[in-house]
Amino acid sequence: MRVVVQRVSSASVDIGGETVGAIGNGLVLLIGVAREDSKEDAEFVANKCLNLRIFEDDEDKMNRSLLEAGGGILAISQFTLLGDTRRGRRPSFINAADPEKGNMLYEYFIACLKREGIPVEQGRFGAMMDVRLTNRGPVTVIVESRD
Repeated sequence: MRVVVQRVSSASVDIGGETVGAIGNGLVLLIGVAREDSKEDAEFVANKCLNLRIFEDDEDKMNRSLLEAGGGILAISQFTLLGDTRRGRRPSFINAADPEKGNMLYEYFIACLKREGIPVEQGRFGAMMDVRLTNRGPVTVIVESRD
């Protein structure tokens, strides 16, 4: 599982011109599920995202997690994160989970986040989405379940 984590001051996702999710301060999570991923991977990555110390403390140092700083999450499925670009010019998505497994683990990942009481907005798995965000910092990190 690969998740691009972006600290934001605001973000939203539209599908067909309709806003289906929006947050203020918090995190945008772009979530890619790999073929070999499991529920344990989803739990590990969700926990890591919730506890990353990427929010400022009173001394403007990145010492607080989302759980400490407060805010919401906008979670977007994005299988293209698993694209392999090492050969040729067209990414290979052979490492991405099939849609059924990808959707199941995406929804499980969302459930893991919600268990912590964090407000979670989300896009729609497999849909063409327009995502808007204001990256604060900018701060962007990648969390992966495997080395």
